[in-house]
Amino acid sequence: MPIKASADKLSNEIEMFGNPPQFPVAEEEETGEQEVKAEGEGEGNQTAPGGKFKGKKSKAVAKTGAAKFQWEIMRSYGLSDEEIAKFTNPYHWLTFFPPLAVEDLKAFGLGCDWRRSFITTDMNPYFDSFVRWQVRKLKSLGKIVKDLRFAIYSPKDGQPCADHDRASGEGVIPQEYTLIKMEVVAPFPSKMGVLEGRKVYLAAATLRPETMYGQTNAWVLPDGKYGAYEINDTDVFILTYRAARNLAYQRLSRKPDEPTCLVELTGQDLIGLPLRSPLAFNEVIYTLPMLSVLTEKGTGIVTSVPSDSPDDYMALHDLKAKPAFRAKFGVKDEWVLPFEIVPIINHPDFGDKSAERICIEKKIKSQNERDKLDEAKKVIYKGGFYEGTMVAGEFSGMKVQDAKSLIRSKLLEMNQAVVYSEPEKKVMSRSGDECVVALTDQWYITYGEPEWRNAAEECLSGMNLYSDESRHGFEHTLSWLNQWACSRNFGLGSRIPWDDQFLVESLSDSTLYMAYYTVCHHLQKGDMYGSDHSSVKPEQLTDEVWDFLFCGGPYPSSSDISSSLLEKMKSEFEYWYPFDLRVSGKDLIQNHLTFCIYNHTAILPKHLWPHGFRCNGHIMLNSEKMSKSTGNFRTLKQAIEEFSADATRFSLADAGDGMDDANFVFETANAAILRLTKEIAWMQEVLAAESSLRSGVPSTYADKVFANEMNIAVEATGKNYGGYMFREALKTGFYDLQAARDEYRLSCGSGGMNRDLLWKFMDVQTRLIAPICPHYAEYVWKELLKKNGYCIKSGWPKAELPDLTLKKGNKYLQDSIVSMRKLLQKQVSGSKKGNINVNAQNKPTVGLIYVNEQYDGWKRECLNILRTKFDKASRTFSPDKEILAELQQSAIAKEGNFKQIQKLCMPFLRFKKDEVMAVGDQALDLKLPFGEIEVLNTNSDLIKRQLGLERIEILDAAEPTAIGRAGPHASLLKQNPPSPGNPTSIFINE
Repeated sequence: MPIKASADKLSNEIEMFGNPPQFPVAEEEETGEQEVKAEGEGEGNQTAPGGKFKGKKSKAVAKTGAAKFQWEIMRSYGLSDEEIAKFTNPYHWLTFFPPLAVEDLKAFGLGCDWRRSFITTDMNPYFDSFVRWQVRKLKSLGKIVKDLRFAIYSPKDGQPCADHDRASGEGVIPQEYTLIKMEVVAPFPSKMGVLEGRKVYLAAATLRPETMYGQTNAWVLPDGKYGAYEINDTDVFILTYRAARNLAYQRLSRKPDEPTCLVELTGQDLIGLPLRSPLAFNEVIYTLPMLSVLTEKGTGIVTSVPSDSPDDYMALHDLKAKPAFRAKFGVKDEWVLPFEIVPIINHPDFGDKSAERICIEKKIKSQNERDKLDEAKKVIYKGGFYEGTMVAGEFSGMKVQDAKSLIRSKLLEMNQAVVYSEPEKKVMSRSGDECVVALTDQWYITYGEPEWRNAAEECLSGMNLYSDESRHGFEHTLSWLNQWACSRNFGLGSRIPWDDQFLVESLSDSTLYMAYYTVCHHLQKGDMYGSDHSSVKPEQLTDEVWDFLFCGGPYPSSSDISSSLLEKMKSEFEYWYPFDLRVSGKDLIQNHLTFCIYNHTAILPKHLWPHGFRCNGHIMLNSEKMSKSTGNFRTLKQAIEEFSADATRFSLADAGDGMDDANFVFETANAAILRLTKEIAWMQEVLAAESSLRSGVPSTYADKVFANEMNIAVEATGKNYGGYMFREALKTGFYDLQAARDEYRLSCGSGGMNRDLLWKFMDVQTRLIAPICPHYAEYVWKELLKKNGYCIKSGWPKAELPDLTLKKGNKYLQDSIVSMRKLLQKQVSGSKKGNINVNAQNKPTVGLIYVNEQYDGWKRECLNILRTKFDKASRTFSPDKEILAELQQSAIAKEGNFKQIQKLCMPFLRFKKDEVMAVGDQALDLKLPFGEIEVLNTNSDLIKRQLGLERIEILDAAEPTAIGRAGPHASLLKQNPPSPGNPTSIFINE
């Protein structure tokens, strides 16, 4: 809720319930949960371990749930009644909370130049001067105009409701309709007698005025609530209250902003009313019941055009075909039966009775078959509008999309329709009222103006947005964003300089403020409020000064600010600009961030346009939306107190990357505490046992692999941090590095780990985790590693280029050991489960590992064919029939048993094509990039130790004598022949 609205809410509660307020207490229902104690009964706010936030709540608050009193919300923060009363002054919020936020962020370990902190609004005279210059600049460029426009509007606040002022409905814009005036033919029924002598209309909202020629009736919801509302001294519209309320704010009510209902009606009261409707070929039509009419959209009155609306066709068909249905609502035959379809539009696929035809083709039997009708409607409306031709009325022969605007203009000119607008979806303001669309006379920024939009699109095309989803969001916003109401008369902010009855709207007053960061510390001297601590006075900051600092304007010779300071500020701005990155929420793409692009392109020269935005999602707690009303809530301070700063940061980093909502999981934070603590304990053990470690230059295969894994971690983690992919950085810079260390420990065996590598590991891991866990990193750096200075200032660790072939070789080794262990376990126990440690007499002691380092025969031929049929650029293969044809022309096709070979080739080809999609075209190589036999021989001791064997032999399957070594088990080699990357193991007992 906006600060001013919250302050006013507190004032209203004092007025209604006293100071401190004595709220009405409702009886609580008995539940299985422990009762939340009222204030004075408990010990204050509590956070149940691993659970939801429990605050001090009165019974009134516990009952009202999300609809709490503002006073109670403030109490839940631990504030006293005496302190809460001060918050009726909206400016007290600005002095109370920002310093607390700074304290919490410092406890969090935020690295920040606090000198550049500032608050917005006119409470900060320096920033206020900056905003006034910005809007004056836009106005001088013709980018701000005053006009009558439709805007989403909060009646309670008395001003347009921009996205940040909404509790729900962010991004919703006005939907404009044509309101058809369907005149009720006298005499009126008795319930409408009070309307005699007035012109009474059923007001139907339509998006398709071009179809009005084909009206056969009007629809109402039988149990819907309607009213007859005064529009002016003569006209009365019958529609829903919600629609009348919107009209009242669009200057279509006898009393401005207040709908006047002359008589309340139901839909049943309207059934059977005779109507004269504009453009209809039928002179008189009648009001009929339709059960699917929506009263929360449009006016609750719907025109019926059964020639082109599947819904209308089926509803009319049901009434005609079902006498009992007519009788239920008192519908007379003469209101329905005489009316036939009036062709008005020729649809390219369904003719001039398109609704009837598509309903027959789709076998729709009733108006209740919603899914089928919705599908049919999409087909008919799209084809009819874009490709249809008018066959009725004065625009007959014209394309529908050309005739639509002409017919609408004709209806408006003849006063047979009015323009009506409403929110395209429900919008609730943060002040608690449902918004309307109002016709407002106010200041607008002319976003969407063609030349300006082109500049914004050019700027966007050169920006780094870090994800396609983000780029698509900006592109979509630029496609629809139009004039934006930039003024309001309620809240906090800066006044519009030339019309100070208005404030600059909150999403429009800080679209250029990244520039202000570059100089504010010179102006405010580290005081976020811009109090009188500076040698520069706010009134000295003229437009000429701002132009000089930011726009390359001439030196402000009339300024009495020292030239050295002006030059210093200008130099600092030019050092930081254009900014490389701005981080913000994804919800701001559709407004504030796009405004930022527009404002930069209007005010600053092209070489200073933004270079990048990184947009993120919202945050969830334990896979649920964070909400104070449900108790699933943590403040930053609470999280730090419960988990520690670094565990909180660790869990936040692990919560997710990209624009999806991040998920802060308490288990992850608790696990981080344990993991970091155990890592400290392991380092202490290693440091204490330094003398027992192997010294000298790292030389073993395990040494080389471990060193290579550190090089890979440094490179990958740097890339992930550079892309602001913190979850991936945590994976590559911590989890993967830990796994590499653990594997190294197992691989070293009796020779032990190399001292220099372990010292390097501790150094590298500490630096890589420092951006996420700075307090942990600094402790390890100084207390354990005894390094000078700060870890965070030590620079990125140096690393050699990763050896990807070595990594592949080690993966091959580890995967082979896992496969061998499973096979040995199965052989010994007779199943996939069981324990290898069985009777020693039965346990194999020797492992024969057969390797075939290169594909040959028909497999070689298949791979050669696939390589010629693969397009690297598009990552696609030629059609299967081409590959098969090539196989049938190959050398193996000439062999006598080709049919049998072909049966083997087909699954192999499919397998390899799938493998290419998974790992790349390296899957088509005839051999691996390393020597398999060499890798296995080098690590034979490791393999023996891991498998518990006395001896292993690495054998080349291509050698004739090798097969004989398998003895009676040689048949296994035929059943499962080795291939590159897949050795075959046979275990024997000697």
